[in-house]
Amino acid sequence: MGETTVTTREGRKEATPSPIAEDRAGRRLRVPRRPRLWFEILLIAVSYYTYSLIRNAVPEQKAQALRNADWIWRAEHSLGIAVEQTINHAANSVSWLIVGMNYYYATLHFVITLGVLVWLFRCHPGRYAATRLALFATTAVALVGYYFYPLAPPRLMGGGHFVDTVAVHQTWGSMASGNLKNMSNQYAAMPSMHIGWSLWCGMTIFALASVPWVRVLGLVYPTLTLVVIVATANHFWLDAVGGVLCLAFGFAVARAWYGALPYALPRLVAPPLVPVKA
Repeated sequence: MGETTVTTREGRKEATPSPIAEDRAGRRLRVPRRPRLWFEILLIAVSYYTYSLIRNAVPEQKAQALRNADWIWRAEHSLGIAVEQTINHAANSVSWLIVGMNYYYATLHFVITLGVLVWLFRCHPGRYAATRLALFATTAVALVGYYFYPLAPPRLMGGGHFVDTVAVHQTWGSMASGNLKNMSNQYAAMPSMHIGWSLWCGMTIFALASVPWVRVLGLVYPTLTLVVIVATANHFWLDAVGGVLCLAFGFAVARAWYGALPYALPRLVAPPLVPVKA
């Protein structure tokens, strides 16, 4: 069951797994197919456009978002982890550092994620679809958080607790500051997709890269991203926790669909062979 008789180049008949195969426990598993470049470009473009459209269509509930931010800030004080203000003010006192962080926040979120997708497509085609599904599911469930839990980022809180580093240093580092603030929902801080995406990148690089120092960079990237989102006052620590939970959901979806975690799948996709009737 779950096998098809095929003829190899040497003329021998062999049994190979069909697109729906079975594991040792008899469960039916979906076998990844070779990704098609044109389809992936179209899919990613349409998916990101749809994500941005839905995210920005969520009503900007300013009053509720600020109340939620106050609650998060008080909760972190109760937990003893409310050090975002200290980090924000310390980073803001070093101009070259905070300006670099602003640009980091604005660019690497997209550049690194697309770079990892391209690397997977080229070097790990058998794992590409499952890993991409984990990323897409992570992003999709984040929209639920944006809709049901509007949250103002720390820099928009009243009381002068935090510094909006983009506005102060007149740099481009947030779609919700300056002239770009009307292009993005300012109160969609929970969960943090900067953390969800960067951790997805880091885990993928660490799990699949063969060069040791590249694997180390995979761990460093989400760690630096966490520091940046806090230092620029774009997120609380708990926003990052929300991003991690969304990523866990994304990998659960990928595992349920393919029957295994993406990194456990074969690196390559076997080329299709011509079936021969018995």
